[in-house]
Amino acid sequence: MSDLTEILILNGPNLNMLGIREPNIYGYETLADIEKLCNERASSLGLIINFKQSNLEGEIVADIQNARGKAAGIIINGAGYTHTSVAILDALKLSELPVIELHLSNIHAREAFRHHSFIAQAASGVICGFGSHGYVLAIDAMARLIECAN
Repeated sequence: MSDLTEILILNGPNLNMLGIREPNIYGYETLADIEKLCNERASSLGLIINFKQSNLEGEIVADIQNARGKAAGIIINGAGYTHTSVAILDALKLSELPVIELHLSNIHAREAFRHHSFIAQAASGVICGFGSHGYVLAIDAMARLIECAN
């Protein structure tokens, strides 16, 4: 692995609506609040965050493809695409980067269709159920994966 210090954090559909979308499940923090939290944690570890959100599957695939050779790893909250997108799974595998799957809620305590994850097949690990703190946990885990690879 190279000395790259950028981590791509991808957020899938409807996460741009955090703070107003089902706050009993997803909390009151906005995606901008979470991005600030991520930048603070990454900075303390000497890492840089490329934080993105898209409601479009093809844009997420393109972001993953573009990370190859530029990023040291990918943290992805695929939201609804977690359970449906073979295209995102294939892009993650093609990236040849460490991947951490992330969810604000505990997807295993929710509807049965949320229990299956295509993304998990490409991930080194999965973090779910810790709200926005899960992003901090994912950055810490990614920092360790990067360190161990060097």
